[in-house]
Amino acid sequence: MSRPDPVQQPATALVELQDVTKEYRRGAETVHVLQKLSLEIPHGDFLALMGPSGSGKTTLLNLLGGIDRPTSGNILVEGTDIARYDESELARWRAHNVGFVFQLYHLLPVLSAERNVELPLLLTGLSATDRKRRVQAAMQLANIADRAKHKPAELSGGQEQRVGIARAIVGDPLLLLCDEPTGDLDRKSGDEILDLLQALNREQGKTIVMVTHDPHAAARARRILYMNKGRLSVEPEK
Repeated sequence: MSRPDPVQQPATALVELQDVTKEYRRGAETVHVLQKLSLEIPHGDFLALMGPSGSGKTTLLNLLGGIDRPTSGNILVEGTDIARYDESELARWRAHNVGFVFQLYHLLPVLSAERNVELPLLLTGLSATDRKRRVQAAMQLANIADRAKHKPAELSGGQEQRVGIARAIVGDPLLLLCDEPTGDLDRKSGDEILDLLQALNREQGKTIVMVTHDPHAAARARRILYMNKGRLSVEPEK
């Protein structure tokens, strides 16, 4: 399927990274992962991040989701610098604003699909009735409602990923972060997941950032950026 036609975005960015660096210590060595990276992500964007392993793609995704903190620089989401939050504030912010989709699903095997989808809502203080309503709506959007009572072992890989996406969107997040969402799927199942992500972006207005090694998957996004050695560019390095 071809990339969707570009749409006009609001002038104000949902996410703005300002001179973000990320370093890790490895013994006496300092590892520079991200180097003064600046980026704007408009509301309703679908951004694919490509690049070789170790280029910083997943680190960037973790920073956007408030899982990790920058060494320096600012990460503004709707004008608020989330890097300034303490751990409890950051956990509350993630619960209300970010949905994560992983390559290997990370579903709890002892829980049914609907209970896996409900998990993020347990951090929000919603009533059981409201949680049930949101779970049903998310599973309908992900086209997996007919498997609500099934456990992960009873689902195909594509169905497990649909459950993972339903879990990611159940809290109606501002930002959907996908780390190789089709990396463990065959082409047919992967295309179905990409169809779903496109629909969430185009019809539900979800802002999506997707890390992928697959040019076929990246072509579904509204735009593609390439990472290499902690820097972003609009073209891959030769």
